Amino acid sequence: MVGAAASVIAAAGLAAAPAAATGAGVGAAVGAGAPAVGFAGLIDQALAGVSADQDDAAAKEAGYAAGAPGASLGDALVASDRAEVAWNATVAVRNEVVTAYQSIMNMQF
Repeated sequence: MVGAAASVIAAAGLAAAPAAATGAGVGAAVGAGAPAVGFAGLIDQALAGVSADQDDAAAKEAGYAAGAPGASLGDALVASDRAEVAWNATVAVRNEVVTAYQSIMNMQF
């Protein structure tokens, strides 16, 4: 997942800036309270948030499947849906970036 976004950023000619992965979820503001890290840093933070949502969903699903105390089906389903929405939004943004890049590359100067 991160490799695909990195290749889109590389294809667009954007340099990757180092960014602190906050692990913020879908509902968290990207870059809130953090110093400006540039476009590539915001992409890294957003992907870290999506990855954190997927990890959380996997952990809750595994906990429910193993019968862990306090694990509920509702929590596992909500976390899974949250991760799915985050992933679908990530793919939609990636598709828009690729379309924009292709449009720019097809322009005649």
